[in-house]
Amino acid sequence: MAETVIAALEALARTLPTRTAWAHKDKGRWRETSFAEYHALVRGAARGLMALGVGPGRNAAILSANRPEWFLSSLGATAAGAIPAGIYTTSSPEQCAYIARHCEAAVVVAGNEMHLRSLLALRDQLPQLRHFVLLEGQSSEPGVVAWEELLRRGESVTENELDVRIAALDPGGCAGLIYTSGTTGPPKAVMISHRNILWTARTVCALFDVGEHDRGLCYLPLSHVAEQCLSLYAPLVSGLSTWFAESLEKVPENLRDVRPSFFLAVPRVWEKMQAAIENGLRGASPMRRHLVAWARRVGQRAGYADQRGEARPLGFGLARALVFSKVRRRLGLDRARICAVSTAPVTRETLEFFLGLGIPILEIYGMSECSGPATVSTPRAHRTGRAGRALPGTEVRLAEDGEILIRGPHVFPGYFKDEEATRAILDSEGFLHSGDVGELDADGYLKVTDRKKELLVTSGGKKTGPTFLESRLKQLPAVAQAVVVGDGRHYLAALFTLDPLRVAAAATEAGSPARDVASAMSCPRFRAHLERQLEAVNAQFARFETIKRFALLPGEWSVAGGELTPTLKLRRKAIAEKYRAEIERLYA
Repeated sequence: MAETVIAALEALARTLPTRTAWAHKDKGRWRETSFAEYHALVRGAARGLMALGVGPGRNAAILSANRPEWFLSSLGATAAGAIPAGIYTTSSPEQCAYIARHCEAAVVVAGNEMHLRSLLALRDQLPQLRHFVLLEGQSSEPGVVAWEELLRRGESVTENELDVRIAALDPGGCAGLIYTSGTTGPPKAVMISHRNILWTARTVCALFDVGEHDRGLCYLPLSHVAEQCLSLYAPLVSGLSTWFAESLEKVPENLRDVRPSFFLAVPRVWEKMQAAIENGLRGASPMRRHLVAWARRVGQRAGYADQRGEARPLGFGLARALVFSKVRRRLGLDRARICAVSTAPVTRETLEFFLGLGIPILEIYGMSECSGPATVSTPRAHRTGRAGRALPGTEVRLAEDGEILIRGPHVFPGYFKDEEATRAILDSEGFLHSGDVGELDADGYLKVTDRKKELLVTSGGKKTGPTFLESRLKQLPAVAQAVVVGDGRHYLAALFTLDPLRVAAAATEAGSPARDVASAMSCPRFRAHLERQLEAVNAQFARFETIKRFALLPGEWSVAGGELTPTLKLRRKAIAEKYRAEIERLYA
């Protein structure tokens, strides 16, 4: 069995040489690349990077959107004996420079001229950086070479020189760095070993029965561990093919083209799909809406019956033929055996919405420090509202304070150049302290309830985990996003953004003339309706956990706006700083 990611690729090139490894859109048409071609391209990229000085102690950083060259750069750097590190394309120039400097990059692969400028402006802060490789566009800046030039320079490095580097790879050594999204400070560099990632990929592929005839859509940032695990490394142990989405905006169109076997999305993607479906139903005929409502009731009962091991209701087959199959086809999920959600909490409302459409969304919990997944839900073992059970061969248990602890072959060896942070997160027994708080039921299913460090403590000493409360607040009419504030205050309050697709329907229900976000924010009737709905949510919580006041904010929070991380998690400190005035008014 291959013990390094490069050996795994070499094995596939021998056993499945003509099978599609990945595909991308080229001039409007999908172009497929075989595993044999993939292997040859990685070797070419590795020789080119070696020619530019990449190797042991001289690493490579990648600042690019998802594309084949991302794979080639990452595996090429690994084959050359270096450590690849991804940089989110939404990072500021200062953040890009920090990662390039911290990972000791001798070369940065830049996707386009905009990405290149992010680093050129701070080049004087990167003394170890020798070259930039530009994938698109042109540049006359010294030290910048095009991808084609990289491959040409690689011809000066012999195949034997590369083989020596590959033979020297240590299975326990670092295969790549995953930089955390930095919700609480500067990002830390998670070292993932060859053994970590190969064990995790093999285990996940075995659990979900993923093989060479499957395909996935690559669209989440490749700098994130989830997309790397699924799109970069899982194919190396299973033979599945990766299809690159053209962009995040084109994911709906690409889904219908690719029709993947599995689809992993962050909660916000599922929420936007839900909003689009609900918006489409509003324009449907009364008969169609009635049919869909009936099918959803049947689908939800069937979904819960499946989880209990009971027979589905009699109408399920008809509902599937009349509604579920059509919805799946329109979404591009008609071949998807696995639809999953991860990286952040998802509302039960969204889970039950899709369960009612015959699309059970499987929750997965994990973190970069355990190579991706820690607990998984499978089609045969899942419970709505819980994030599954521990991967086979691993342990998940709770500390006395409820913190989730993880141990197994997937747990990372430590942070790059940060022994203090490593000691803080890995204990003497080998358990990874996740920083998350959770519950385990009698059958081992995990429910993540909050972040340990994000607990809000009111001035009266009452502690509240905001995550679960926020998930309920997002179920309010037309509310798109919510964040709870109140640390050190007398009571809790909330900031809301509104969903443009749902505002009009919520306004009609409220008897408000508002038809868009701006008019809804200024309409007393709309606000009064929202307040009544909030009272119903508050009734489900202890008095100290209830929301006393709220503010409506224009526009949705985004990565570009600084409120969200690249994986769409809330940046609480950034939100608190950006909307300090609005928060102060809630306590005036």
